[in-house]
Amino acid sequence: MAGHIQDRWYKTEPDAAGKPRRVRTDRYGTGMRYRARYIGPDGTEKSKSFPDGQKRLADQWLAHIEADMSRGQYNDPTAGRVTFRQYAEKWLNTQTTDMTTRESVESAIRGHAIPYLGPRPLGSFKPEHIRDWLSELERALPASSYRRVIYNNVSTILNAAVDDGHLTRNPCHAQSVRPPAAGRGRVVPWTSDRVFAVRAALPERFRAAVDLGGGCGLRQGEILGLPVDEIDFDRGWLHVVNQVKVTKCGLVFAPPKRNKVRDVPLPDRVAHVLKGHLEEFPPVEITLPWLRLDGPLVTRRLLFTRLDGAGAVRRTDFNDRAWKPALVAAGVIPQPKRGERHQAARQHGMHALRHFYASVLLDAGENIKALSHYLGHNDPGFTLRVYTHLMPSSDARARKAVDGLYEGTDPAPDGPETAQSQ
Repeated sequence: MAGHIQDRWYKTEPDAAGKPRRVRTDRYGTGMRYRARYIGPDGTEKSKSFPDGQKRLADQWLAHIEADMSRGQYNDPTAGRVTFRQYAEKWLNTQTTDMTTRESVESAIRGHAIPYLGPRPLGSFKPEHIRDWLSELERALPASSYRRVIYNNVSTILNAAVDDGHLTRNPCHAQSVRPPAAGRGRVVPWTSDRVFAVRAALPERFRAAVDLGGGCGLRQGEILGLPVDEIDFDRGWLHVVNQVKVTKCGLVFAPPKRNKVRDVPLPDRVAHVLKGHLEEFPPVEITLPWLRLDGPLVTRRLLFTRLDGAGAVRRTDFNDRAWKPALVAAGVIPQPKRGERHQAARQHGMHALRHFYASVLLDAGENIKALSHYLGHNDPGFTLRVYTHLMPSSDARARKAVDGLYEGTDPAPDGPETAQSQ
């Protein structure tokens, strides 16, 4: 046995003759009678109390502890009393991922997991609790893809709780728990008419941003953080070396996503637009910390600044004050009612310009590996999975190739337009 059962209502002491006898303690008849006690793997004593009449349950509990220890599956019962909120807070504070990723995960956990799962002790989690939470989440968030992201974050936290001995198994892994479906919608690129309509509706100082997104495939943060020094007009290249990031404490300069510093072809027409932009809106020196608010200060001569020209553009402000009004003017989203905010436009954010850029290059025959590099993806396979449906089909290429063999060798086709009248 891993320990022993203490009967708090009785104790053993010698009688007048020195023989041991059982006598009642001062606690007789009150409180929990039995206390199951054992020494844990960490060398400290653990215990659990049981009421009168449940000594058999106390024995079974100790036997279960002993079996878990022998199988290497022991978990400290006191660890299971830590709540999801307490553990999630600690887990969030120890993350070492990219700052923006950490803030995104923290926002999802604090907004959609802790309010529902927070008070529950980790040791009490069962699959039914995850199923109930997912049901509540579905009512609050219609977007399945976002619910899946939150679910994966919660599952990761519970995996860590298993590793740390707070849980024996992750309830998210139960067969009865069905994760939210992954987003299955295909990318539908904007038409060129829509791209230029949105461009025309933007304030003039931001119109060239559309050319950089739709004509060079840059992300929004890379556009807003593009220094004039990284534009090679002579050779026709853009050097994408940094971006402006929004953190909960302020703006910072940072490397491109996943540190993918890269060179992107600069088309002549886009170069012409950028030269005109620079004449109308000369670059402004902007100083921001690097990566963190306490990071070293870095100065860049940026193409785009706030409407007052006094600082770097905050992505959220740009979206609310410039981009969404332009979407309304171009007929992409409806005009909000008085007193209401613009409609959420996740699929119509500036990222849509990158999809447009990818569709143009693929239609022109560019290969996936080159496109993946220009977009700053780590894996060409990811680029292929996202954009494979936009690639010209093999049957269309076959027809075009064979038709090309006949060009210049066939006489003019006989058809209604060339038929001779009888």
